Amino acid sequence: MYSSKKKRWSLALAILAMTVALAACGGGNGGTKNKNADEGGSEGDKQLQKVQVVLDWSPNTNHTGLYVARDKGFFKEQGLDVEIIQPGQDGADKMVASGNVQFGVSYQESVTMARIAGVPLVSVAAVIQHNTSGFASPKEKGIDSPKKFEGKRYGGWGAPVEEAVIDSIMREEGADVGKVDIMSIGDSDFFTAVKRDIDFAWIYYAWTGVESELRGEEINMVYLTDYSDKLDYYTPVLVTSEELVSKQPELVKAFTAGAAAGYQYTIDNPEDAAEILIKAEPDLNPDLVRASQKWLSPRYQDDAPRWGEQKLSVWKNYADWMFERGLLESELEAEKAFTNEFLPE
Repeated sequence: MYSSKKKRWSLALAILAMTVALAACGGGNGGTKNKNADEGGSEGDKQLQKVQVVLDWSPNTNHTGLYVARDKGFFKEQGLDVEIIQPGQDGADKMVASGNVQFGVSYQESVTMARIAGVPLVSVAAVIQHNTSGFASPKEKGIDSPKKFEGKRYGGWGAPVEEAVIDSIMREEGADVGKVDIMSIGDSDFFTAVKRDIDFAWIYYAWTGVESELRGEEINMVYLTDYSDKLDYYTPVLVTSEELVSKQPELVKAFTAGAAAGYQYTIDNPEDAAEILIKAEPDLNPDLVRASQKWLSPRYQDDAPRWGEQKLSVWKNYADWMFERGLLESELEAEKAFTNEFLPE
């Protein structure tokens, strides 16, 4: 599939590597096992349809609704026996697009890149309604606006979109991205890197920002959404393949309904939901999970009419932004990249 699109897909993989690293949360050993609320060998259980959902990275509070749906029996109510798995070397997007796994956790940016490269992914729900990421730095460095990126060192993952985003928000303040020293630090720990190698990095507040609070290490956040509406994209999202949407719509509907129930429970019961994730993934820092869940639960749905809702304008705006900056080789057919049809009314 991608031998003929190697150049474009390599860029897509670079974007995917960046977004995966953004969501890196530590913990989790990739051995996630199925833990339905009512385990056992009854005849009823044997009628459940076995389904897999692959995470984008180590388990974290972006994923809590899936664990809740599994362990509170919401997937089971939809006739599904759902196993939560880790992506391995292939990555979640490729596993879903190839049909090896039915569902996955992804991001609007990587779905956009994938579709431009001819990879048939479809987003069926927005896990979080607004982009909570931004550029973080220790408070003592005084980097509280894009203008102050000048003369500083940024540590990232080497993806073209990083410089494009930094340039975009710096232009809003008449600043020059050419005065930023951009370097790759891979998956280095943020707290170590900003003390030793760099001045600022791109993080999600829901995890690394909350961790900074627990550590008592104050940070400045320059949120993308404060400087451009086009950067308020969906991250993360739940995805499936075009083939599954076409050939097994009832399965897609059942999974999405179960996930929606799980996330709604997490919105309404953040404390209990956090304990479900902690029990399922004991390698995670329980204090961080609890604090992160408290911060994130109100933001899953936020101002949307229902959890998971996606807007065409959000998909189009971000794709247009990417195309204008040479990050896409062609324009995205945004209306084909997502659907709301499987969300519960």
